[in-house]
Amino acid sequence: MPLPLFLPCAAGVEEWLFEEVRRLLPETSPTRIERTRGGVALEGEPLEVMTLNLESRLAQRVLIEVAEGPYAHENDLYELARTVDWQQWITPQHTLRVDTTAQRSPLRSLNFAALRIKDAVCDQLRDATGERPSVDIRQPDLPLVLHAGAERAALYVDSSGESLFKRGWREDVGDAPLKETLAAAMLAAAGWRGTPPAGGALHDPCCGSGTIAIEAAQIACGIAPGLKRRFGFERLLPFSSAEMRAQLQRLRSAAQARIHASAVPIFASDVSFRMVDFARRNAQRAGVEAAIVFNGGDALERPAPVLPAELPGTLMINPPYGERMEVGGKAGRPPAQRRDGPEVRHATGDDGGDNRALPDDFFARLAAHWKRAYTQHPAGWTAHVLSPDMKLPSAMRLKESRRVPMWNGPIECRLFRFDLIAGSTRPARVQEP
Repeated sequence: MPLPLFLPCAAGVEEWLFEEVRRLLPETSPTRIERTRGGVALEGEPLEVMTLNLESRLAQRVLIEVAEGPYAHENDLYELARTVDWQQWITPQHTLRVDTTAQRSPLRSLNFAALRIKDAVCDQLRDATGERPSVDIRQPDLPLVLHAGAERAALYVDSSGESLFKRGWREDVGDAPLKETLAAAMLAAAGWRGTPPAGGALHDPCCGSGTIAIEAAQIACGIAPGLKRRFGFERLLPFSSAEMRAQLQRLRSAAQARIHASAVPIFASDVSFRMVDFARRNAQRAGVEAAIVFNGGDALERPAPVLPAELPGTLMINPPYGERMEVGGKAGRPPAQRRDGPEVRHATGDDGGDNRALPDDFFARLAAHWKRAYTQHPAGWTAHVLSPDMKLPSAMRLKESRRVPMWNGPIECRLFRFDLIAGSTRPARVQEP
């Protein structure tokens, strides 16, 4: 029997997640997949739950809806949770945790709502077996998510466990690392697919701990994002049979067998050699160290990578913004020190930064460097910059050809596209979906 599923994602990513789900589940009827605000809803079999967890780069979680209905107060939520046969999911020896989200909910306390859901699960199992499960807030066997709307509530089993942005390879990080799911969304929005005609080569000149470059390399090498990690569903009864374990092993084996060498070069550099070392170690754990060329160097000075004349290139950068990290390299020096003075502070894109700490002309000088270094390539370069500053094109003195709304956590951003074509930096008409 198909299960009602919901795959939440960052705001602005719904369209690309919808296309990803259709690609991952080609035999699923398109009518069973629906774009909704904040994610994608569909009906899926247990095998498809496993596939989505293993293969999705854009979903934050794979949630299984187990109950939905009207409510007015916490007791209604208790009764809603009692309609689920929890013996089909866990035993009293399992542990659970309840997380809550709300939108225009009349409830005064979400913590009390979570407590009533927990009571319903425990009471039902105690009535049936004489024992009740325990709560584990760190690593529960049964993670539950309650979403309370204005009049109706939905209860989900979180089949992912830890959020899917945790790929299992990133151990060395900076102060504010970019989530892997957002890096994948930036690549999807740019149309970069890791092939010569779909984006060509890739360069992140402010790579930080390497998230964008590593995510790109895994795409180019055909590596499933969940291949290095475990999932919450593996501890739940519907997925614990020998047949289900064998199916999961077949999915992992098939994903392992399709890994191949990248067809395009990928470059990552950073002004901080410490962060380059972090990025290289993360890439090694991710299985893509050989697919990425790492270098140290200031983003305002490093020359463009040398590419075959027919191969286009994509610049992908998450420059400093927000109160996350300080500035360094050429951009961090006082004007009198920019030619030969010492580097005073560190700036990196992947792991954040602070636009208010940047010199006023940083982005103008970055764009000027791109015009000098990247517009001479015959096949052209395309630059994609993630920023919350809606006036960034003016600061860079460039006209964008596209701006895509995208959220970095609570920060509303735009992914700006600039076409750096030989002989011209004039773009196509601006579009904002």
